[in-house]
Amino acid sequence: MTTLDTATTLAPGRTARAWRTVRSSRTAVIGLAIVAVHVVIALLAPLLTSYDPIAGDAAHALLGPSWSHWAGTDQYGRDVLARVLYGGRYALGVSFAATLLTVALGTVVGCAAALRGGWFDDVLGRVLDAVLSVPSILALLVIVTALGTGPLVIVLAIAVVYVPQVVRVIRGAALAVVPADYVTAARARGESTFSILRREILPNITDVVCVEFAMRASWVVLLISSLSFLGFGADPPTPDWGLMVAENRTAITVVPMASLAPIIALATLVVGLNLAADGLSKAWGVDRIREGS
Repeated sequence: MTTLDTATTLAPGRTARAWRTVRSSRTAVIGLAIVAVHVVIALLAPLLTSYDPIAGDAAHALLGPSWSHWAGTDQYGRDVLARVLYGGRYALGVSFAATLLTVALGTVVGCAAALRGGWFDDVLGRVLDAVLSVPSILALLVIVTALGTGPLVIVLAIAVVYVPQVVRVIRGAALAVVPADYVTAARARGESTFSILRREILPNITDVVCVEFAMRASWVVLLISSLSFLGFGADPPTPDWGLMVAENRTAITVVPMASLAPIIALATLVVGLNLAADGLSKAWGVDRIREGS
């Protein structure tokens, strides 16, 4: 990783070089393109379908694919394609918010642990070990059962579950930067911990943070859909992929597209995020196993 003696922000030249490196990775380009397609479709959902994703029509329930309903209808007579298109909004919106909060908190805490060291790092390590010993899905179920199932609760619950993992990865990356001369010089100048984190450490681990964001997002998308499938995520009749699979699994032999369509949408989004994370990791030379150790 290239270091800068004074790194207040990413210089335009460095940003351009990073983008050229990303474009040289076919895996990263394909992954980012798939994610971009999902984002565009979610944003343009009202223009791509004329059906209301939550309006039911009992007279047209359980219909197969046709010119009127390209993916058929579900057991409540709702257009499956419309629900899939609008479901991308919920999946992307909640997942992005949860991932952003998780990575932001994990980055700040991880960098602070690497910079401060000593008893703070030791105590934090023991707390993280305790939290990580609890299975993610179990911890999430406990939180949403106690606090409810709204989007805000889900975002906060995912942050509680995944922040410890992000802290360990970012801490590993920051530990390689802390001994650098420019960090030592900043300490000698009496700069605050926040200033050193913002100006000296963060600009030099941006690639690790970006890779962690992409990888974490793929897990968050799956986790949110799993919660909805189990009945602890989106409330009916919200168009959500996990909820769609749960609602239509009993009728999969009658209208298979009602279950297959959201599964395909979810799978392609997760594949895109994983390809992006893998491509970025290889392009920037980020060893996630080493950084998380």
